[in-house]
Amino acid sequence: MSGPEPPALPPVLPTALTRLTGVRHPVVQTGMGWVAGPGLVSAVAEAGALGFLGSATMTPNELRAAVRAVRARTDRPFGVNLRADAGDAAERVAVLVEEGVRVASFALAPSRGLIARLKDAGVVVMPTVGALRHAEKVAAWGADAVLVQGAEGGGHTGRVATTVLVPQVVDAVGIPVVAAGGFFDGRGLAAALAYGACGVGMGTRFLLTAESPVPRAVKEAYLAASVADVVVTRKVDGLPHRVLRTAFVEGLEGAGRTRSLLRAARHAVAFRRLSGSGWARLVRDGVALRRVRGLAWGQVLLAASTPMLLRAAMVEGRVEAGVMSAGQVAGLIEDVPTCAELVGDVVEGARRVLAALAGPSGSDGTGITPVR
Repeated sequence: MSGPEPPALPPVLPTALTRLTGVRHPVVQTGMGWVAGPGLVSAVAEAGALGFLGSATMTPNELRAAVRAVRARTDRPFGVNLRADAGDAAERVAVLVEEGVRVASFALAPSRGLIARLKDAGVVVMPTVGALRHAEKVAAWGADAVLVQGAEGGGHTGRVATTVLVPQVVDAVGIPVVAAGGFFDGRGLAAALAYGACGVGMGTRFLLTAESPVPRAVKEAYLAASVADVVVTRKVDGLPHRVLRTAFVEGLEGAGRTRSLLRAARHAVAFRRLSGSGWARLVRDGVALRRVRGLAWGQVLLAASTPMLLRAAMVEGRVEAGVMSAGQVAGLIEDVPTCAELVGDVVEGARRVLAALAGPSGSDGTGITPVR
């Protein structure tokens, strides 16, 4: 976008995250394949938060086009989420450097070399981790910040709850920590700041916004879900994956190994055709998956088919034939606001909570007094 840069707006809740990335509010929209495209990310950026393009389902050329599409819509900072285990991760990092992307995140702990390449180019590196040891590793390798996702988060998840994992990581690393997994409103942001985090990351909450490209039928499935309808399964790709419980997911749970592998092979071939990827790239990605995640070849095949299962729901709207990654907060969300409304409500809600806790008596009559 040409013309003078817009004036910087003072952050309402200044934290290490806002200072590090240049955003106005300590709120992050996490990268979600098929969901976090230019429309959503630019709306998040315009709202003053930090949005991440979900590049795992894009080719390098599509990633470059998506970055430019966001730039055409906003001058605000945004980032790109990458797969550290992708065979072409170095090529994708080169795209970020060439396009001048402000922040890079990784779905898994990246290598020391990838972190160094980005930092040398002035890119802020913020890996996503789900375990203390991974946070310590990337901090030692030079990461600028870390996004820590607890077990409540959607998609691939770990075993440690956010309320345990976040303070554990805050106490162990000397870099800013963004808390993710279980956040959807201002109370959560206030709690994260109390734990020592510098902001919150939200995926499911941003998926359920007006600018999210997810079909209406899929949004309605999320809105109708209760907390008990969000489950963890290994039958999607062999790893713990938090999703909405549907008849399709229950069918996956009941499928035998042979049937699961045949289905995975069919979907992997379909994704190759859709993405234009050659067999060489699929094999290269498979080798990388085995090396980084330690997967067996059967699990690699399941992982290769996952993008098509997600696409069936998130793009095609086929609730009955796709997989819908979901955080446990899906059971608490009841509306579909704009990104500006959501970010404003979260930040203002946090300010109210923090003000009540700091005063001699809670504004809601709780009588909470500050610790001396």
